[in-house]
Amino acid sequence: MDLRIQDKTALVTGAGGGLGQAIAASLAREGARVVLADLDLAAAQRAAEAIAGQGGRAWALAWDLVDHDGAPQRLRSIAGRFGEVDILVNNTGGPPPTTAAGVPATEWEKHFHGMVSSVIHLTDLVLPGMRQRQWGRVITSTSSGVVAPIPNLGISNALRLALVGWSKTLSREVAPHGITANVVLPGRIATARIRQLDEARAQREGRSLDEVVRGSTDSIPAGRYGRPQEYGDTVAFLAGDAASYITGSVIRVDGGYISSI
Repeated sequence: MDLRIQDKTALVTGAGGGLGQAIAASLAREGARVVLADLDLAAAQRAAEAIAGQGGRAWALAWDLVDHDGAPQRLRSIAGRFGEVDILVNNTGGPPPTTAAGVPATEWEKHFHGMVSSVIHLTDLVLPGMRQRQWGRVITSTSSGVVAPIPNLGISNALRLALVGWSKTLSREVAPHGITANVVLPGRIATARIRQLDEARAQREGRSLDEVVRGSTDSIPAGRYGRPQEYGDTVAFLAGDAASYITGSVIRVDGGYISSI
């Protein structure tokens, strides 16, 4: 299927590894010009070089999403090199495991700025151009915790859910301008983040890592963790013209892991 995003400019945040890197690679395979933004510039450069090695067009850019003042200049740099952003993929790193109770207010505020207000601010900056061109995609990667809260991920469950409400509201506002806004949430995708969470659970419960992974795999109807490319390809589909009538949705990429409807 031709997704018809050849020569579109895509900005993927948190693209130095994990799901962000997989998303960037999938978009590049479809012909998009991809900007890989990450706090870790070296990681983003490695990811961009891997894409270029496969014939894709990619550029790594150091980006601290909490630095709101620096965002306009970075977007001007992108416009000068690849053109204005047509596809924005909001992908932020996850907070450390925590309970819901007893977390200092400063921690909530810190992660709110990094995971929520930064996403909203960046999206607001690219929307005027999308409206002018009457085409755009805003895709926000969250977590299965927004559907079924994950134990010991109190901050993540709460703050990522805020993005679901924001994206749904936004989708109705921008639909008349040819812009879609969707949320994609992963189940157990084989990334370094999932391994870290599995290791933390193993330590917390006094079990081996193999036992934890086996227990998680047994709970997934597909019988395995997902591949990062499977997640990236889903995002690429939502970015394409074939998905132009999908907006305001929450798309699960989970192998049937989430049991709720």
